[in-house]
Amino acid sequence: MAQKKGKDLGWPILTSSPLLLLLALTAAFGIWFLNREQNVRELSYGHLMHICKADDPTTHFNNVLIRRGSEIRGELIITDTISDGKLEAQPSEEKKLFRTRIGLASDALLMARLDERAGPNYQGEEERTLQDGLQAILLGFVMIFPFLIFGFFLLRWMSGGGGALTFGRSKHKLYAQKDLKITFQDVAGIDEAVAELREIVDFLKTPEKYQALGGRIPKGVLLVGPPGTGKTLLGKAVAGEADVPFFSMSGSDFVELFVGVGASRVRDLFNQADTQAPCIVFIDELDALGKTRGGLSVGGHDEREQTLNQLLVEMDGFDSNRGVIIMAATNRPETLDPALMRPGRFDRTVVVDRPDLVGREAILKVHTRAVKLADDVDLRHVASLTPGSAGADLANIVNEAALLAARKSRIAVAMADFNEAVERGAIGLERKSRIMTPEDKLRVAYHEGGHALVACALPNTSPVHKITIIPRGVGALGYVLRRSEDERYMKTKGELESDIKVSLGGTIAEEIIYGEIANGATSDLNYANMIGRKMVKMYGMSRLGRIYYPDETGNPFLGGLMPLEGPREYSEETAREIDMEVRKIIEDSLGEVRKILADRRGALEAVAKLLMEKETIDGNELRELLEAHHSGPKLVPASEAIVAVERPSDDEPKEVRDSVKQ
Repeated sequence: MAQKKGKDLGWPILTSSPLLLLLALTAAFGIWFLNREQNVRELSYGHLMHICKADDPTTHFNNVLIRRGSEIRGELIITDTISDGKLEAQPSEEKKLFRTRIGLASDALLMARLDERAGPNYQGEEERTLQDGLQAILLGFVMIFPFLIFGFFLLRWMSGGGGALTFGRSKHKLYAQKDLKITFQDVAGIDEAVAELREIVDFLKTPEKYQALGGRIPKGVLLVGPPGTGKTLLGKAVAGEADVPFFSMSGSDFVELFVGVGASRVRDLFNQADTQAPCIVFIDELDALGKTRGGLSVGGHDEREQTLNQLLVEMDGFDSNRGVIIMAATNRPETLDPALMRPGRFDRTVVVDRPDLVGREAILKVHTRAVKLADDVDLRHVASLTPGSAGADLANIVNEAALLAARKSRIAVAMADFNEAVERGAIGLERKSRIMTPEDKLRVAYHEGGHALVACALPNTSPVHKITIIPRGVGALGYVLRRSEDERYMKTKGELESDIKVSLGGTIAEEIIYGEIANGATSDLNYANMIGRKMVKMYGMSRLGRIYYPDETGNPFLGGLMPLEGPREYSEETAREIDMEVRKIIEDSLGEVRKILADRRGALEAVAKLLMEKETIDGNELRELLEAHHSGPKLVPASEAIVAVERPSDDEPKEVRDSVKQ
């Protein structure tokens, strides 16, 4: 193995390409020529004249060349007699190359001296004119050739490995009709987007149906949605249903180092699409190309803006009735240039959002077609455990479940494998190798038990599915898994307050049992503070009234990442009042959580004890423990504030009190 590796890294790499071999030989000749020139000694005019005048028999000249009276080259031979450590002296001869620039058109005295000293061993330039000319041409070629080779390989590299003449050609991938086997049957969970795109398919199949009524298909269709929702899959499905060629290209493929290359590729792409009409041109990640112009650059001469300008021109001048449809996908529509989004270029915007419960179940059915499922698998239940998941997330869950079943040598994928795959995707891998002391483990058990008991005590919270004290992911020492059986898109004030109370249940449980808290509730406090701040600033659920205070917002399709910072539109006094309202919401919730857990301390200790024994308990076991160790009411009011609002005070007008009583 070692010999093979050494052979691969040796001379075959150099000799595998004739151009590389020629480049190496040229470089070797250049190095030899430069070293040869370094051995030539510069001899001043006065020193040469002194040697010629001196009648020294040990010094003579050989192969002297006179270049038109401006330069003299030759060999200076010095003969001496040395003993070399022996009794008899031996003659020694030293040869030195010299060059003298005389700087005069003619010097009769020097020529005469050289004639005396060199005799017939010197010559003029006229006798070697052809040789010197060839040498000058060869030298110039040797000096320029490496730069030509370097430029050739640079152009080849920048053109993506093709020839240098393809530098401005488009890098698109063309899929023929036989290569596109994806149809709308392979797309599930986004029925609204599919319905919008069926019209595109119908136009590609029967364009005369729309042209007869004077209608035209949209020139461009923009697919907008979070990552992993199936935007690229939709584009391929449209091409597969319509049986037309499909040009696929990324927005970053247009952006290059040199100005003008991206615009050339845009022109080439549209020219080739015109010859393949009817067809679909799909540009993925359009935000890499179509960002809003302006910025910090002066004028429109940078590469990205030139490419965008060319795209705008091509799309605006494109005849949609010729059967060429432009489709693009992005998850950052707020960054696109307004000129690109206007009607006439992208006439239609299709939102490809995350699927709901029914959509997730349909996606799971698509991805489990080739998976052997056990009889206990309930895809509806798996879909209910994955709210907010995109199609790519669900495909990954199915694949993880299949891998887990294969690892356990099962003949079919069971429901337990799906549950484990869901938890892996949501929280992370189990870390049973993390060694915890019994004291820390017991504290985590009380902490997670507090979350679970508060969730069971409040009327408007999601049911508890699982409690565990097995560490997962980066920082989770334990967790409570709660999943709603139905899809919710709105939450009331009471439900938001219940979420705050559930998140505070862990730290209050530690306070009741130990009298102090640990530093493991960072994410809980952050979540409670985030909900409370949104209630005050965005939802109008505080004493400040139904007022919206703008906050830093982010991309709605990227989970709030990349905040769009702007000037704060409220005063410092208002900011202080907001902080006070958030604190009041948190403090009120803390008081109610203390009361809930103090009444259920027996159940809390029982849950912690069972967790220390089994490490994981499910929702049914939790409810059995709660019924056995708590005799009081199972549910408490969600918010004392709601009760107070429903009970009018004596200061209210009589009409208000009568209306509430009725």
